[in-house]
Amino acid sequence: MSVLRTVLNAVVFLAIATLTPAVSMSQQTMTEISLSGGTSSTSTNSGPEGVAFDGTHVWIATQFNNSVTKVRASDGAILGTFTVGKRPVALLHAGSYLWVANLLSNNVTKLNTDTGAIVATFSVGRGPGGLAYDGTNIWVANRNSNNVTKLNASTGANLGSFPVGKRPIGLTYANNSIWVTNNFSNTVTRLSSSGTVLGNFEVGKGPFGVASDGENVWVTNYFGKSLTKLQANDGLNLGTFKVGDGAAGIAFDGVNLWVVNNGDSTVMKVNPGSGAVLATYGTGRGPFGVAFDGAKIWVSNFASNSVSTASVN
Repeated sequence: MSVLRTVLNAVVFLAIATLTPAVSMSQQTMTEISLSGGTSSTSTNSGPEGVAFDGTHVWIATQFNNSVTKVRASDGAILGTFTVGKRPVALLHAGSYLWVANLLSNNVTKLNTDTGAIVATFSVGRGPGGLAYDGTNIWVANRNSNNVTKLNASTGANLGSFPVGKRPIGLTYANNSIWVTNNFSNTVTRLSSSGTVLGNFEVGKGPFGVASDGENVWVTNYFGKSLTKLQANDGLNLGTFKVGDGAAGIAFDGVNLWVVNNGDSTVMKVNPGSGAVLATYGTGRGPFGVAFDGAKIWVSNFASNSVSTASVN
């Protein structure tokens, strides 16, 4: 299991039975790209975690170097590394800019994606580690202050901070709401666009990543080795499905879900209708984040100092 296991703590048992659809056992391969020029097994580890796609390039948060790395999606060429705040862990492309959550700086950096230059830096809560965009505003999950901060995407103006559960990590925007995974509460909080709590929903143990397929919200449960499906219009729990050990990052490619398993060093392709695992791909060691570029998925490998990529077809 990843070193994250020594940091996180599971606190509540999930009372909902876990569903077990048919699982594809064959493991497929991915292309692995070192982020430091050497082999992924020998290079100094920069702790890749967050991943985002800007329409042309893939960006990786290389947290131990206090930087982000820019990779050309078409061929995997590394185009540069750019300094941001301390311990960048989450990335988001929104409004033609890259937004970076700096865990130890308690701020968010806004970058020009063409040049990598810092446009502005905005203070938020303590331990920012998750980002989402609602079309107008940037939402930031603050892991250590147990709240979510709302920033105007154009000006960076702080529009307020709103309490959620313990150790919020993941965010997504779905059905005109912000959905927040509370890692230490084993819940997901739904916020209105004004920050009002619309509901708190029990999920699995150690909820981490969250993504929407349009009709449903999907939550990875890091300690539960599972994926929980919530109905986006009312939060109704539609089932919990087995995936791998240390379920972390999650993305939707328009057809299928992709779930990163940090403890197994794999990423799984999941059917959002049935919850069945359609394929399993081997990644680098200790993967965390995943992003979709329109044709391929990209997975950040925390313990290998690399990124893995493969076609979704």
